[in-house]
Amino acid sequence: MITRLWPVLALAACIHVQPTAASESESALTRDYILWYRNYDNPAIRNLVELALRKTSEYGEFQIIRSEEISQGRALRELANPQSRILDIANVATSEERETFLNAIPVPVDGGLLGFRVCLVLPEQLSLFEGVSSLNDLRKRDIRIGQGAHWPDTPILEANGINVITHTRYEILFGMLRNKRFDCYARGVSEVLFDLQHNKVEDLVIEPNILLAYAMPSYLFVAPEDHETAQRLQLGLERAIKDGSFAVYLKNWFGRAVSSLGLDRRSVITLENPYLSEESRYVGRRTLENLERRVELLSVGD
Repeated sequence: MITRLWPVLALAACIHVQPTAASESESALTRDYILWYRNYDNPAIRNLVELALRKTSEYGEFQIIRSEEISQGRALRELANPQSRILDIANVATSEERETFLNAIPVPVDGGLLGFRVCLVLPEQLSLFEGVSSLNDLRKRDIRIGQGAHWPDTPILEANGINVITHTRYEILFGMLRNKRFDCYARGVSEVLFDLQHNKVEDLVIEPNILLAYAMPSYLFVAPEDHETAQRLQLGLERAIKDGSFAVYLKNWFGRAVSSLGLDRRSVITLENPYLSEESRYVGRRTLENLERRVELLSVGD
């Protein structure tokens, strides 16, 4: 049974940050925010950044710009580099290391769904997953999972004894799956329908019976010294949580995925994540424990 606990959003709503005072002249300026291209191309994440910025009009007008196409690893290195202005904002899964060298806004952008993963597979490989209901089953069948080389999922899966095959480019991994370099491309519940729609993967299917679950909140990150952007984003998200627009956002963008993937009917395989900070471990644990309630809240319908 999946335990019912209060939603993790209540935790986010307890975070209070005061905005940096903005003069009238500063408010009249338009600030360009360069968003990592993977996030910009994902309408859900771009919409959330826009929502947070719209909720903080005292900081001035804004424009969201698409970054150049760079890998996740390079994006985070550039964000940490005080001499670089390749990007200003990136949304990625968190880890203790990332929270150490970047400025994190500790509100899970998808309500914690990134740590709930389903498998994209080749249709002829579906039989490999029949009867799999535990971590031990995954290990016994030596099911290989494809992930990004710089994604925090990779060490999490490896720490749980899973065979992981990696590449630095998200797009290349689809071809590697087709070539049977691995058996499962594990994608977040909040990501997989977008993958199917935008990556020409009609030859792939979503495995219907298992759900990998681990504590892995996904945050917005900015440069370590960019306190104004961090304060603006966090204040905007806090206001959106309090006025209900964040809950509307979650339902609009992720409700269909939660319903269509049938999360309530899947075998949940829980993995340990030893790479979180104390704060993110608390957020992630509450998200896992609250899975059943979250499915109910985000399911499409009244």
